[in-house]
Amino acid sequence: LTQLTDKSASAVGIVTALQFAPQLLFLPWTGPAADIFNQRRLLMITQAAMGILALALGALTVSGAIELWHVYVFAFLLGTATAFDGPARQTFVSEMVGDGELANAVALNSMTFNSARMIGPAIAGIAIATVGTGWAFIANGVSFLAVLLSLAFLRVHELFPNARAARRPGGFREGLAYVWQRDDLRVAMIMLFLIGTFGMNFAIWTSTMAVKVFHTDAHGYGMLSSLMAVGTVSGALLAAGRERPRFAHLVIGTGMFAIGCMMAALAPGYWTLGAALIVIGVSVLTFLNSSNALVQLTTEPSMRGRVMAFRMAITLGGTPIGAPIVGWVADRFGPRWSLGIGVAAGIAAALVGLNYLLRRDGPSPRRPLPAIAAAPEQEIAP
Repeated sequence: LTQLTDKSASAVGIVTALQFAPQLLFLPWTGPAADIFNQRRLLMITQAAMGILALALGALTVSGAIELWHVYVFAFLLGTATAFDGPARQTFVSEMVGDGELANAVALNSMTFNSARMIGPAIAGIAIATVGTGWAFIANGVSFLAVLLSLAFLRVHELFPNARAARRPGGFREGLAYVWQRDDLRVAMIMLFLIGTFGMNFAIWTSTMAVKVFHTDAHGYGMLSSLMAVGTVSGALLAAGRERPRFAHLVIGTGMFAIGCMMAALAPGYWTLGAALIVIGVSVLTFLNSSNALVQLTTEPSMRGRVMAFRMAITLGGTPIGAPIVGWVADRFGPRWSLGIGVAAGIAAALVGLNYLLRRDGPSPRRPLPAIAAAPEQEIAP
């Protein structure tokens, strides 16, 4: 935003789009890979690839050779590794704890991840302001060693292996048909598409509001990111405290998201914006954690990798559509107007979910969920 362009939100939108495009581009392979291959070994490969990319980007930046097109290429390569990493990582949670503890494990996973997000952006903002962006990338690359060591030293004999899918043609189409035939999954995916495509453009909103509206630096941007992480951690803690996730939580989360985006768009000051970002963080984690847990707990174990790949592809894969639009609106009309797109996305998603709840609970008979969904007090975790 400030080093390779003249505060171009459109360039940030393109980078974001390239980072998430592989979620859709490689969808026929990412889900089946998580269902077929050993998830721990697959994660070691994807995490190592992410670490190498971060180190290479850092080296280019430190040397002064970095150009905008380099960032575009690295964004796409990182997105490719993430596309294969996500479904395997999320389904591996159930392999570590079993279905009985899945909902709580998902919530705790989100809490630890977002606790790191409270600390990381603030440290990165200080690092960028003092030693430069390149060294922040290098520190990120080195940190992947901890992830690889953790995976290497897991006590594999204590895992709860998921049922593996057989290698056969048509696995992707089988997963697509499974999702389409389930009303609850289909509606959840539509809601995820709306929020993921037009709502989860936080890098654009936070950076442009920080720089263009309130005229802060990298440290100010990092602080806003940390404040939003306070909200996401709070949302994760609330999810961990629920006995089980319900579809109504998706509607509540998307409605709160629309309110938070409206508060941010109208924020009169920097700290008011920070408070709005906390609301957005709580709401988006409520929505994402509830959808994650519900999808996993009501899906056959041998199908989870493919269904979770669809979930991630729909949530993140729409970013190549939404991010450039949000970036263009921020450049053309201002960052506050771009937040209006998030308001509209939240309202639309809440209405879609509410319509499903009213139809499901109306006079017409309800379609039964698959057998696995009837068993649990086990809930879903994002």
